[in-house]
Amino acid sequence: MVLKGLSEAAGVAGDEKDVRNLILDRICDLARTEIDALGNLIAFKGKGTGKPRVMLAAHMDEVGLILSRVERNGLLRFKKVGGIDDRILPSQPVRVGPGKVPGVIGAGPVHLQKPEAQRAVFKTEDLYVDIGARTREEAEQVIKLGDYISFVTAYQEFGDGLARGKAFDDRVGCTALMEILEKDYDFPVYAVFTVQEEVGLRGAGTAAFRINPDLALVVEATTCADTPETEEHGEATRLGQGPAVSLMDATSIADRRIVRHLVELADKNGIPIQYRRATAGGNDSGRIHLTRTGVPTASLSVPCRYLHSPVCVISLRDLEYTIQLLGLFLDSIQKGGFRL
Repeated sequence: MVLKGLSEAAGVAGDEKDVRNLILDRICDLARTEIDALGNLIAFKGKGTGKPRVMLAAHMDEVGLILSRVERNGLLRFKKVGGIDDRILPSQPVRVGPGKVPGVIGAGPVHLQKPEAQRAVFKTEDLYVDIGARTREEAEQVIKLGDYISFVTAYQEFGDGLARGKAFDDRVGCTALMEILEKDYDFPVYAVFTVQEEVGLRGAGTAAFRINPDLALVVEATTCADTPETEEHGEATRLGQGPAVSLMDATSIADRRIVRHLVELADKNGIPIQYRRATAGGNDSGRIHLTRTGVPTASLSVPCRYLHSPVCVISLRDLEYTIQLLGLFLDSIQKGGFRL
């Protein structure tokens, strides 16, 4: 499955090339492609003179770490790239730099901690990456300052149609766009695999300016908080209940015409769908909708447990329904069933 390769690839924000190459190898015969100056992969299908000009966006990057200092004893200090909870970092296996040097995130042993320290959460500055080097010189033979550090998680399917792995935010969206590119359209469709979403939605803004779309749809992974400690009204989304549409978040308010049409298509075709019951966070919509004189934009999201952690969980049925609904949306444009 394409999701497995995308999930296991390293692509911390600012270093998306491995993910981009995987996608490019798969779609190069399906669409006309280009890579812009920032690193976005833009794939075009359809007739360039038609209307409307549609932009689909999914980001390639993931949260991770960046090497900031090498200690004399060969241990590596780091900074976070994107939003990561410090509590999930200790003992995580990682890969460092282009050489994919294996390592593990370490902290001081519990046996030597004072009682008050045992109750506290380790901060990033208390942690380090151990690559097995004994000295700074030995470490610098295989790594260098500024190297990216990514988590290591094997993709695995389990339970009743579930999958676990890293970087489902947003390799699920990339998977969906790759599937959509298998089809042909008589209007211009731009599938954009964006960079640096996790550090400020940066790639989407430049890509949208380049494309100047009439409307845009962001395909994303979103928070699923259907765990026991969460009250029902705060769950945001539920796993296995279908793709989620957002009415608003911290960076944008969705175009209600697009949202309404997505819901109508889902109801008509028997696709389960849910509303995202949270307004925190944001995605590439936040930049796209502000481009030039403005772009009507909405988001279609796959619910994901444990977002921004080394091990995420999704329902593969939710992903499949997302791909189906995205295809129906484009089909309705092609048949004249949706106009702004």
